[in-house]
Amino acid sequence: MIEAVTDYAIFLLDVNGVVQTWNAGAHRLKGYEAHEVIGQHFSLFYPLELVQKGWPTHELTEAARLGRFEDEGWRLRKDGTRFWANIIITRLLQPTGELRGFCKITRDLTERREHEELVRLSEERFRLLVDNVRDFSIFMLDPSGHVVSWNTGAEKISGFKAQDVIGQHFSMFYAEDRPVAVAAAEEEMKTALSHGRFEDEGWRLRKDGSRYWARVVLTPVHDESGCHRGFAKVTQDLTQTRRVSALEDEGRRVTDFLAMLGHELRNPLAPIGHVAALLDSEPSPTKTVTVARQVLRRQLHQITRLVDDLLDVGRITTGKVRVERKPVDVRGVVLQAAESVDSVMRAKQHHFTMDIGTEPVWVSGDQARLVQVVSNLLGNAAKFTGRGGRLRVGMTVDGAMVEIRVRDNGPGVPPHLQDGVFNLFVQGRQDISRTEGGLGLGLSLAKHLVNLHGGQLELFSAGIPGKGSEFVVRLRVADAPHDVAAAPRAGQPRVLVVDDNIDAANTLQLLVETLGYDVQVVYDGRAAVEAITRTRPDVVLLDIGLPELSGLEVANEVGLRLVEAPALVAVTGYNQPADRDATLSAGFVAHLAKPVDLTRLTGLLQQLAPIARPRAH
Repeated sequence: MIEAVTDYAIFLLDVNGVVQTWNAGAHRLKGYEAHEVIGQHFSLFYPLELVQKGWPTHELTEAARLGRFEDEGWRLRKDGTRFWANIIITRLLQPTGELRGFCKITRDLTERREHEELVRLSEERFRLLVDNVRDFSIFMLDPSGHVVSWNTGAEKISGFKAQDVIGQHFSMFYAEDRPVAVAAAEEEMKTALSHGRFEDEGWRLRKDGSRYWARVVLTPVHDESGCHRGFAKVTQDLTQTRRVSALEDEGRRVTDFLAMLGHELRNPLAPIGHVAALLDSEPSPTKTVTVARQVLRRQLHQITRLVDDLLDVGRITTGKVRVERKPVDVRGVVLQAAESVDSVMRAKQHHFTMDIGTEPVWVSGDQARLVQVVSNLLGNAAKFTGRGGRLRVGMTVDGAMVEIRVRDNGPGVPPHLQDGVFNLFVQGRQDISRTEGGLGLGLSLAKHLVNLHGGQLELFSAGIPGKGSEFVVRLRVADAPHDVAAAPRAGQPRVLVVDDNIDAANTLQLLVETLGYDVQVVYDGRAAVEAITRTRPDVVLLDIGLPELSGLEVANEVGLRLVEAPALVAVTGYNQPADRDATLSAGFVAHLAKPVDLTRLTGLLQQLAPIARPRAH
């Protein structure tokens, strides 16, 4: 029977461990023939490190003392290779009770050992993977909902250590009162078992009692036989994400509010601006009218600038500010910007000088936006420079770049504010009177607009009162354009004004008439279509938010009725990039925001419907 066994090495040892017999299984497992091992000490089958430790002798000693010895470990084959063996050494006694020798049975468990090692390594890798995940809390629950494992991420997110939670019911993490928390936890487990998973978001508790917004996924775990072994729970801290989402939602609401606010403010500003322009046309105004007109124009300009800045904040935060690319004379930009802040500088008796040469310098960009940049820089300098201070703007060409330098001798910018001076709503410290005022928008807007033009805006300041600051705008020089002047047409061009705000419509009518045009006015979209079809005006100044038909619908209707439609100019309080895109897509040739800039309106009318001798205004 022993000779027929080939899966086990079965052989006898004498009392000293010398091999006495050798079966076929021993030959198969170890590779030795019988004559090669019989008479040899059985330590022949042990690795050197075990022999040096005296392990073979220890095995025989224990077997002789206890009657049996079992072990697992590495053993050697004849060719020197190792195999993982299970060995059992049994004590053999004489009838008299004296030790006769030992029976040794060896089984090759290498394949099982390799499988177990693979399983162990796989489990170790999984454990290391789970333990090293720090952004997710991953832990196991038993079938009743008590914590049985706890990873590093769970400790990081909740603050609890493994010894704090293992054995505790997972309802301890809920923000609700204990009975409510237990009921909610039980409902989660019930849902997970019936549907295969449970997912939710809600408040959870940290060890310190603070709350965090968590996304949780609870999944039931079953073994190979389908027996329910517990649950795997994964928790993600979404507090920051939720806060960012809330801020984004708030930002969108603020942007929408600012857009609507801008529209609502522009409507009343439009007739005020028209009245101010009409007052300018009075041939011999009284002193009272002159003072009122100056105050009206200064304050209107200030309010319009604030409205524009507020709307630009919304565009910047949503990345919707875009610039047109046309040839722009930088010298003209500086002159127009200086004119826009002239009243402020005069009021504070500033000494203002310009050194911008006499020849045009061209760049590719958006003239209105570049004027806004220089106006903001000059306005900022005028605002913070004391009465009687010195302001200077210079322009030089340096190779392929043109530089615009705005310098003052005011208090300068303290070093600790210089890094953030171009951020939104950043201002230097002001006293309680807020004599300088403002919202802290100008420099941020200027920086962003310069970047959109591919240029740079830099600040140089020692931060010492009296030494002032210098802002430098650098833009790439472009080729000069080939201008084609429009020829004046005979007769008096006709302009149709369309606005449902009666004050805005009537004052704009008077304003355009002072420029020498024949002007008609209507107050709704339906009347606008009829007037355009009947009178065929050269230019239509058309509001967008009209009753009956909107301005966009008027444009569409006119396009269907007339082969040659008049030039349509949007005059509206809606001035977001999407609004401009909508009007241009509908066929409008220009988009003017309320209150209309008189200089731009005059130039546009002269371009669309030139007259031989425009009236002075």
